Amino acid sequence: MTSLGITNGPAPARLNVGVVSAGKVGTALGAALEQVGHVVGAVSAVSQQSRFRAAQRLPESQILPVADVASRSELLILAVPDDELSSLIAGLAATESVPAGTIVIHTSGANGVGILEPLTRQGIIPLAIHPAMTFTGHDEDVARLASACFGITAADEIGYAIGQSLVLEIGGEPLRVSEESRSLYHAALAHGSNHLVTLVVDAVAALRAALSGDELLGQQLVDNDPGGLAERVLQPLLSAALDNALRRGPAALTGPVARGDVDAVATHLRVLTDLDPDLAAGYRALSLRSAQRAHPESEIVEMLEGRS
Repeated sequence: MTSLGITNGPAPARLNVGVVSAGKVGTALGAALEQVGHVVGAVSAVSQQSRFRAAQRLPESQILPVADVASRSELLILAVPDDELSSLIAGLAATESVPAGTIVIHTSGANGVGILEPLTRQGIIPLAIHPAMTFTGHDEDVARLASACFGITAADEIGYAIGQSLVLEIGGEPLRVSEESRSLYHAALAHGSNHLVTLVVDAVAALRAALSGDELLGQQLVDNDPGGLAERVLQPLLSAALDNALRRGPAALTGPVARGDVDAVATHLRVLTDLDPDLAAGYRALSLRSAQRAHPESEIVEMLEGRS
């Protein structure tokens, strides 16, 4: 098969790429690789939505069964949900669909290269390359890859060199994640990104309730559609808070919990419980974690733990 150049050497050889399947991540990676000269020759797509996405992002690629995509690819990307990855690998190994020497990459954050062992025994080059980025299925996905970090796990230094080269080609920043640290790496990313969405959506819901009926002349009414008044209020505040947290760490924490203001936090819990007990429970849990960082032995921790 075609060899791949590594960083600081000759320009990497162009590879024939196959993508399984045409989801948000797979098509974004395929499009990014095509932008730097690789060719996505084939992609698997079953649902109408995935076929549409493949046609939009990878219009020159053939839509083929998984085994056919695998058999004709020098670089095979397995971009399926985590709970489908093991069975996909087992099926490819059982049918011997992947030629020896093929670079096989999966994009699961939770798994390293161990899960690829059935194919590794058949002579493939195993790589786990996870983009630390959220994907929406829209045009911005491909552009965001150029500023993303990618967690790379490989079986050896040759694998790491290949993974690093591919990530650098599309403008990303490669970082090495050991096999044993893969689950912790994934937990950290999920905790930050997924729970941030829940936090923001809860804050928007509470603010919509607080502002409803009090719009000024010319303001968009407070409703349940994204992009309204509540979102406009929160956007600069949350952007500044995120920037401060990433720049300054725990010192960025402000507000009643940071001040140890038990009465203010208790009032927040009361009004949020009146609005939505589940939302209030989320506020309590996050306030407790914030208080444990700011005032580990304090009255506010006792109150949030129910000890006072």
